[in-house]
Amino acid sequence: MTHQVQLEDTEFWTIKSQFMDYTYDVKVHVPQEAPPEGGFPIYYVLDGNSYFHFAHDVIKLQSRNAPKTLISPAIVVGIGHHGEYEERSKRRFYDFTPAADQYVYPERLKGADIGFHGGAEKFLAFLEQELMPVVHDKYSVDQTKQALFGHSLSGLFVLITLFKRPDLFQYYLATSPSIWWNDHEIVGTAERFFRDGKLEKLEDKKKLLITVGSKETFMVDDARELYSLINKHRHLNLTTDLYVAEDENHASIVPTIMSRAFRVVHA
Repeated sequence: MTHQVQLEDTEFWTIKSQFMDYTYDVKVHVPQEAPPEGGFPIYYVLDGNSYFHFAHDVIKLQSRNAPKTLISPAIVVGIGHHGEYEERSKRRFYDFTPAADQYVYPERLKGADIGFHGGAEKFLAFLEQELMPVVHDKYSVDQTKQALFGHSLSGLFVLITLFKRPDLFQYYLATSPSIWWNDHEIVGTAERFFRDGKLEKLEDKKKLLITVGSKETFMVDDARELYSLINKHRHLNLTTDLYVAEDENHASIVPTIMSRAFRVVHA
C-alpha cells in the first residue's frame, strides 16, 4: 500500500495487487467521530472512480440523522482504476467477469475491442487477501457489517462473489448487474450455488438487494428472472429483494438507488 494524501474525511492511496499485477486507486471515507464498540459498518464500492463520491455523500449527509434515514456513520472504500476511460473500461471487463472456456457475445459487442476478460476469481482473491486485510488493520471495522456494492459489470461481480464466496460479506448490493454476460452464465452459477447447499453452511445471515432501472429493457427481465430463481430456493440464511426504479436508465440508476441500497445494512 502506498499512502498518498488525506483531505478532510477522505484518504487517497494506492495498492499493488500481486494477483492482478495491477495498481488500484483507493479512496476511503472515515467518519470523524469515535467508532462505536465493534467498529464502523463498511461499504466496499466497486468502480470507485465513478461511484465513491455518491457513496461518500450518502453516508456523510444522512448519518447526521440516523434514526430517520437509517444510515449510520460508516466507512466507505472506493476501489478504482487508473488511466483514460477506454483503458478503465477494458480493465472492468477483465476484473469483473469470470473465466470461461468460451464466450458468447451479444450483437452489440461483436467486433468491439473490450480487451481481455475472465479475471474475476483473481480480483476476488485481491479483495480478500490483499485489500481487506489492509483495511481491517488500518481502520476500525465491524466485520459483521460489511457490504459490497457494484453496478453493471461490477454488479455482476457482486453476484459472483455471493455465489462463490458468500461468507466474505454480509450484504450484497447489485445494481443493474450484467446478468446477460456470456449468455447468462451467472444463472448457472446461481443454480450450482443452491444445489451445493452452501447457504446451509453459513454462520451468519446474508442480504442481497438487486436494483435496476425500469428503462433498462432486457436488464429488467434478467433481474426479475434471477430474483425468481433465488426465491425458488428461499432460505433463512439469505434474504433477497428486488427494486425496479421507475423511469431510471442504466446511467441514472446509481444516484437514484444508493440511499435505498445502503439502508439494507441497517434494516
